[in-house]
Amino acid sequence: MFMEIKEDVLSIIEIDLKKVAWSSLIMTVVTSIFGLLFYVLLYNGFEITFSILDFLLFLIGYVLLIVLHESFHLIGFWFFGRVPWSSMDYGVNLKLGIAYATTSIPLPNHAMKKALLLPFWMTGVAPMFIGYIIQSPMFVLLGAWLIAGAAGDFAMYKELRKYPADVLIKDDPEKPKLYILRKE
Repeated sequence: MFMEIKEDVLSIIEIDLKKVAWSSLIMTVVTSIFGLLFYVLLYNGFEITFSILDFLLFLIGYVLLIVLHESFHLIGFWFFGRVPWSSMDYGVNLKLGIAYATTSIPLPNHAMKKALLLPFWMTGVAPMFIGYIIQSPMFVLLGAWLIAGAAGDFAMYKELRKYPADVLIKDDPEKPKLYILRKE
């Protein structure tokens, strides 16, 4: 069970959403191009077909993977940080235009870093890899887009690398912000 922690904020990590959006856009283009080029090398090309059904399937797959992306953050909080499900929240911030998963309980830095990157592996790399296995350029593109969708997670992870593994990290419930805490 968790003990109550008296919080003293050492530092605040806040990401710039405009900068992250540009990074994500660039990553989307680059990972899509390289992902499809690798596909062409593996299978000597691919056929491009475009229909309303293809577009709808891609859109549904993308939305589903975004939902899974946030779900994997929750799984990461639970698995790596031992956070009870009752201390987690999930949703969409329409004002900021972002989906979110958060916990009210601070996690050790090593657990937060793993929880941040779990969705990258599960909703980005895994679908891309599956796309190569089942020979589906659409899965490769979905994986590429979700890899790029982890740009905010990468930005947070990069900042967390500056701190010791055992320092406590508290997630802001409303903004893309992390608080580095000192335990007293």
